[in-house]
Amino acid sequence: MKESGRKHGALSPCAACKLLRRRCAQDCVFAPYFPADEPQKFASVHKVFGASNVNKMLQELPEHQRSDAVSSMVYEANARVRDPVYGCVGAISSLQQQIDSLQTQLALAQAEVVHMRMRQFTSSTNPGGMDMTVDQANMGESLWSC
Repeated sequence: MKESGRKHGALSPCAACKLLRRRCAQDCVFAPYFPADEPQKFASVHKVFGASNVNKMLQELPEHQRSDAVSSMVYEANARVRDPVYGCVGAISSLQQQIDSLQTQLALAQAEVVHMRMRQFTSSTNPGGMDMTVDQANMGESLWSC
């Protein structure tokens, strides 16, 4: 965690105080988490949550949890700026859809491996005998339906 949002020896205000156009006090609650060289970080959090609410949230938390809280607020604020309706829930939903699609692809690939192994096994155990082919169109349903 950064000790201060200000450079030592300089009286440069933190990004929050600079945006809010106020004097940055030595004990500024924003300074450790919104350094002057990252103004967009506070700007997006301020736009979504408001400076007063962020101040209240940070003061209610123990110091060791504040950095994680700020990271979460920055993530949510940036997601809200990109997608004002759904925010990070939209990103989570999109990722869940990708997971579902990839799981389906994996299941199909696994079924095809089973099918190929069955063909290989039947051709090695029954070289000239009965034809034991599997209906590939219905294979996915029979293997994965419960």
